[in-house]
Amino acid sequence: MPNSQLYPFERNRYYPGKMLTTADFQAEQSYHVNKMRFMNSLMYGSGLVCGCGVFNLDDLSILVESGVVIDGTGREIIIDTSIVKKLSTIEGFDQLTEDVACLCVRFKETDIHSVYAVSHRESDQDYEFNRISEGFELFLVNKSEYDEGFDVESEFLSRERIFKGADFEGCLVMPTTVCKGHNVKIRLEIRKTTAADSRLSFSGMLDIPGFSAPDGSQQISINADDVELAEGEVHYVDYWMTVLNQPGIESNVILRSGSAHAFENDAAIDTENSVTIRVRLSEDMPASLVGRELGRLNLEMRQGVSSDAIRLADVKLMRTDSAYVIEEIRELEKNKYIDLPAQNAVRNEYMEYFVKEADIRSNAGAETPRFADVPPTVTAGGDLGNVATGVLEIPLGKDAKSGDIRYSGEITHGLGSGNVYVSIGYEYLSEDQALGANAKNTIYGNPELFSRQAQQLVDAETAVRVLNDKGSFVVAARLLHDVDFLVLTYRWVAIKFPSGDDLEATDYYGKSITAKTPTVVMRPRENYYFGVQFNNMDPCSITYELTAPGSGEVTTDGVYTAPGKEGVYEIRIYCSDMPMVCTYAYAIVKTNPNDTDTGVIEEQKSEPIVQIPDLKL
Repeated sequence: MPNSQLYPFERNRYYPGKMLTTADFQAEQSYHVNKMRFMNSLMYGSGLVCGCGVFNLDDLSILVESGVVIDGTGREIIIDTSIVKKLSTIEGFDQLTEDVACLCVRFKETDIHSVYAVSHRESDQDYEFNRISEGFELFLVNKSEYDEGFDVESEFLSRERIFKGADFEGCLVMPTTVCKGHNVKIRLEIRKTTAADSRLSFSGMLDIPGFSAPDGSQQISINADDVELAEGEVHYVDYWMTVLNQPGIESNVILRSGSAHAFENDAAIDTENSVTIRVRLSEDMPASLVGRELGRLNLEMRQGVSSDAIRLADVKLMRTDSAYVIEEIRELEKNKYIDLPAQNAVRNEYMEYFVKEADIRSNAGAETPRFADVPPTVTAGGDLGNVATGVLEIPLGKDAKSGDIRYSGEITHGLGSGNVYVSIGYEYLSEDQALGANAKNTIYGNPELFSRQAQQLVDAETAVRVLNDKGSFVVAARLLHDVDFLVLTYRWVAIKFPSGDDLEATDYYGKSITAKTPTVVMRPRENYYFGVQFNNMDPCSITYELTAPGSGEVTTDGVYTAPGKEGVYEIRIYCSDMPMVCTYAYAIVKTNPNDTDTGVIEEQKSEPIVQIPDLKL
């Protein structure tokens, strides 16, 4: 590679009376040129800055668009105008022996502007070139012979092979050092090594002590089904886990078992019996780990990692002994464009269509970014502040007879005043043979239905009087048979419901939704979106449902598809979290609607509806 050694830098030292020679002027140019190229290679790397798209115009010719490229030594390659070339006229075409060739570009200097050398010596030429033109040249090379430059050896990622076959090989990749309390990704990579027509499936189980899967377990099932790739392509499957914040400096990720099978050619796959990836546990943040890894590369490792030739595209050929046809122009697999600071403003503008502006701002310049967000594990349980339970006793006294009525004392349920439902169940002990001991049982309803199974049950009718304003209740029991019990024991459960007044005064007062287009005339199988307007409430999740079978179809986002027959069909629209807040829309389906009645019937308005459930306790 010409001019690969850009440093150490030397510049002219001027002093009075210094005689400047050709070498001095060349040194002056080299200092500034090499300094600029040195900074280009370190700050931007190599690749495409803009443009340089490649297209096939016909079976023999290609178009290369104008653009800018920076090669591995930081030299700018400028294609100032789009060019059209026959593939056979590009350098290296005659040496191609494969069906896939790489179209590359490289820096080229050309001496131009021949002038008469006034002070030439007899041994010198009479004419010299007065300028050097910085340009480029295109060339073709077999894909297998293309040199992408060597990869920088890094200890940041661990890579363990888990299977290898005639056409495929697979490995697991993850960082060698992980951060406690943060998320980390492990990647399954499957690479196609031949051009054979074959598909592959793989399944395995990872043990992850020291980590937690998204479901809270310490195992991850990894699999790839029916993978079909071209030669050289790679299939990725990512799995996320959380590093547990526990003592220790090391942990392992273990592939206990795995199986791979190749179809079509039924090739054998050699699967590793057990693969262990050792990882170090760190208290640092992920940003610190990555920054330290990038900064530890010395200058020799950073320089020359890329080739002086930049690949623009792959060209697939169909060749015969005397002719060729361009079958396909393939885009590069990897991202080939250099990420430039000057494009950040436009990048953020485009990203606003995919990410909220607040998210972009929060991610930009974050000091401690996480690798990624894994959905948290949901803990069972919730807010039970509207439910209460307890045990009450009703004394019977001696010689209680059938028909006697006994009352409990006034019991405070603790849910406050309001509409409260109380249910009670008879509680007793019985011998459980499976447990080998006495077990507690509670019967809600009529105990007489279970009297044959448990002779110690007391048959009694019960009733509950709820004192809504006082926040308490009283239980009455009437004996159906003579008993010799002294006390009846009951389990009570109280549930507080919002009353109708509470519904209007708190959550639902004044809130409503209306369909923006409540009535629409449609043709069979036609689609229409029913938008919703929120009145005196913030936008919320909306659910759409059809009120009768055969009414067509409606998606979760409100796109209605009319059925194949005429009729008037009703769509119920309600708030997912507040089903009582609802409205209705109507679709009038006609096979041949008149021009006057096609579309939205604007004068009809859908009144907002709030449904209050009839709570029968």
